[in-house]
Amino acid sequence: MASLQVRALSIGYGPVRALRSVSLDVPAGAVVVVLGGNGAGKSTLLRAVSRTLTFHRGAVTDGSISFDGRPLDGLSPAQVVAAGVVQVPEGRQVFARMTVADNLRAGALGARAGSRGEVAASLDRVHQLFPVLARRARQRAGLLSGGEQQMLALGRALMARPRLLLLDEPSLGLAPKMAATIAETVTEINAAGTSVLLVEQNAALALRLASHAYVLEVGEVALQGRAAELAASDEVRRRYLGITDEGAPAPAEAPRALRRWSR
Repeated sequence: MASLQVRALSIGYGPVRALRSVSLDVPAGAVVVVLGGNGAGKSTLLRAVSRTLTFHRGAVTDGSISFDGRPLDGLSPAQVVAAGVVQVPEGRQVFARMTVADNLRAGALGARAGSRGEVAASLDRVHQLFPVLARRARQRAGLLSGGEQQMLALGRALMARPRLLLLDEPSLGLAPKMAATIAETVTEINAAGTSVLLVEQNAALALRLASHAYVLEVGEVALQGRAAELAASDEVRRRYLGITDEGAPAPAEAPRALRRWSR
């Protein structure tokens, strides 16, 4: 059974429908990516899973979400974290006036019940992944570079010992070298046993990380399949990778509507 199951999920912000009957699976131990343009509903999907949707004045109007067979509907965000599902929001959103060390300690507050030794082990793991956070433990988080703040946001999430990590645009605003570093870290996190649901506009980077991919188009699943298959798809290459069949950049033209994936 899939670790995360989303079934026929529909979401609205008042009269605006953001998602329409979206279904997806994140198998245990997998990296699954959700692609799509601005306004496609990618962040809305993650907010629904983490139960933070109401903070943005959104509401689930239909469908269900379950994690390891347990419905997440009705749980508070803190209860979702305690169940092992942790989100790293777009824009990092670290506590700028707090030190790096205090940011990491805050991440452990919502963790699944564990001993001090387990919290210490989590901190050691974060410092191994991101040595810069150990060196700058007493520095205010707001003084870190954008890439370092993304490392801190990831580290703070890992302090909660997630079984499923929700990543919203982790490469946004980062230089290519730093984005590649973050991608390598996501691979390491996944290799250690954490499932990942990744929302990312850098399609080339995301498809290299993932085993399965979904494409959202105006709030609906337009395409889905193995990441390698979508990366080779002419439609995806033209729309999201900017590559034509001949390998040249795609000319500027009105985008064609994606066909709905049929199974």
